[in-house]
Amino acid sequence: MTANLGSIDRVLRVVLGIALLVLAFGGMSVFFAAGAPKWIAAAAGVILLATAGMRFCPLYRIFGIRTCKI
Repeated sequence: MTANLGSIDRVLRVVLGIALLVLAFGGMSVFFAAGAPKWIAAAAGVILLATAGMRFCPLYRIFGIRTCKI
């Protein structure tokens, strides 16, 4: 897997991933209290954190996007 995420992209993914996990499990929002929205937000947060950690996004590869410098 060749890295295809740049620094800014990684930081945004980490911030958004943490925010989604806090919304899902923090109990601050009635919308995310239970059911599908909670688990979708949690899954999206984990995926965002994982892709940021690996510096690789499979969807970027499919669409030919690369935000990191060569």
